[in-house]
Amino acid sequence: MQAPLKIISGTSHPSFTQEICEHLSTEVSDIETIVFSNQNMLVRILENVREADIFVVQTSCPPVSDNIMETFLLLDALKHSSAARVTAVLPYFPYVRSDKKDQPRISIAARLMANLLQTAGAQKFLTMDLHSPQIQGFFDVPVDQLLATDVICDYYKSQNLENFVLVAADVGESKALGRYANRLNLPMAIIDKRRIGNTDTVVPTHLIGDVAGKHALLIDDEVASAGTLCKAAEFLKRKGALTVNAAAVHPVLSGNALERITESALDELIVTNTLPVADKAAQCPKIKVLSVAPLFASAIQRIHSGESISVLF
Repeated sequence: MQAPLKIISGTSHPSFTQEICEHLSTEVSDIETIVFSNQNMLVRILENVREADIFVVQTSCPPVSDNIMETFLLLDALKHSSAARVTAVLPYFPYVRSDKKDQPRISIAARLMANLLQTAGAQKFLTMDLHSPQIQGFFDVPVDQLLATDVICDYYKSQNLENFVLVAADVGESKALGRYANRLNLPMAIIDKRRIGNTDTVVPTHLIGDVAGKHALLIDDEVASAGTLCKAAEFLKRKGALTVNAAAVHPVLSGNALERITESALDELIVTNTLPVADKAAQCPKIKVLSVAPLFASAIQRIHSGESISVLF
């Protein structure tokens, strides 16, 4: 007899979980989260989960530390409630960019998050577009990484891509850009940039490839402060690009990102809803949001039924 499927939502992105449940024709399971006056948190599962196949959906967005703590408590509560299996569904993985020791005496926080989430009770992970694929090696349990490539490419396939060139925002993105180039059958260019210290300040210095007289399409895994993206758009316009569009999987959009994008040389920015961005997108007409909830719903159904999810990417 197959274990019943149950979907639990953290407080970070409930509309995303609700959309997943609509595609699965199920309901979000009831929980209760209480924050006491001393800022301690209590999480309680309000229905029976014994021997159930549980998927906990929680993304990494402000308040980041509170959401991480809530995730730990949810996983621990489920572990002590005799759930058959608990999968942490983390569309945007917490501290994903802190994936290596590239300076003296710093923490590899992504590895720390992997360890803590497993200790809390996660037996499996489902996520999307990790900053570095090798982060999967931080875990001692199975990790399924979905890719937003097809969702983004399907959008652009409906557009006229004549005289377009794909552009990697930095050298590190060039390998991932190849997936888009293969699907869209477009040439590639790469921006060489320099980051100043531990800040969001970057300076584009060289362009590998040609964008003069062409429509540039920037691809990146996330957009945070939008400093890199906006400077890249300005840089490409100076190099002769007719238009500059961009796509980023994870719309962190921190600080003055919306203002920067609105005033930038960007013509359009495509993002997904791995983070709650609907309100921010409504403030900036240049931003268009694509939903990856159907993709997560398909993956959850396949994991639950023991099918391969490789067909999804």
